[in-house]
Amino acid sequence: MRDLTDVGESEVTQVEKIRLGSSELMVTPICFGCWQMGQTFWGKQPKDTLVEAVHKALELGVNFFDTADAYGDGEAERILGEGLKGARRERVVVATKVFHHFYEDGSRHPDLSRDYILWECEQSLKRLNLDYIDLYQCHSFDPYTHPGDVASAMEKLKESGKIKAYGVSNFSIEQFRLARTFGNFTTVQPFYNLIEPKGETDLLPYCLAEDIGVLVYSPLMRGLLTGKFTGEEKFEDLRGNDDRFKGEKFKELAGRVRNLKPIADRLGLTIAQLSLAATLMHPAIHVVIVGTKNAKQIEEAVGAAGKRLNIADYHAVRKALGT
Repeated sequence: MRDLTDVGESEVTQVEKIRLGSSELMVTPICFGCWQMGQTFWGKQPKDTLVEAVHKALELGVNFFDTADAYGDGEAERILGEGLKGARRERVVVATKVFHHFYEDGSRHPDLSRDYILWECEQSLKRLNLDYIDLYQCHSFDPYTHPGDVASAMEKLKESGKIKAYGVSNFSIEQFRLARTFGNFTTVQPFYNLIEPKGETDLLPYCLAEDIGVLVYSPLMRGLLTGKFTGEEKFEDLRGNDDRFKGEKFKELAGRVRNLKPIADRLGLTIAQLSLAATLMHPAIHVVIVGTKNAKQIEEAVGAAGKRLNIADYHAVRKALGT
């Protein structure tokens, strides 16, 4: 495994960085997603391969990594920390999340209480082997904790230098509005892809108006928008229980995605790259989080960075997908 302390500026591909909303974070529009590092929902992944993928991302100029304490009860944070070991801290932007209070016996429950947020941030820092977290996010909405207490904890962490910015994930627009009345939540991480473009009528317009940093997860819809499936495949990971990856529904969706191939070929892109580039066309979306299992996947994803479609091609993509 390569020692990252030997990687100089001249060896790093330069991917243009953007400001994440009103925060001070400068990030690449392609973000390395770490859910698969949890070794649970996506099955066991070779750790060396995951670490190698992190190294490849850094070499390709990707500076943004998104993980969560809930991914494998801290395992994803530990593996990401190992992958980033030796990288110059100012070159990377690390986002993680808090919400699930988990225990050694495997049980867990929602908990965004002030004391738990403060305590769990320290645990995440230890697992990541970092002195601070760039973006700390509430993984989901906790209806049993007053949002003022959540904001108070986040502000304390920011004032103490433990985090640089804070945001949310999986909040509805009303939950997000509520949170922002109590604290400076500057980012949101929603589910979004071109087959299920949720939030286009409410959350995304609000974020655009308020200069909120938007980093969307599942932009490739769990691999479907890569175009590699026929609709006949069987899955042993979490997709095995997902109705979108079963029977006639799966075949129909896979067929829609194959409609993208002529457009992708004409533009010199893979279907995955076309899907990511089209997603980044939305003026409210700053970043696509791409779940990455190996170096080849992040290398393909980076090929979408900086690719702009004209409006006719964008609408051709949406028409081909029936959305």
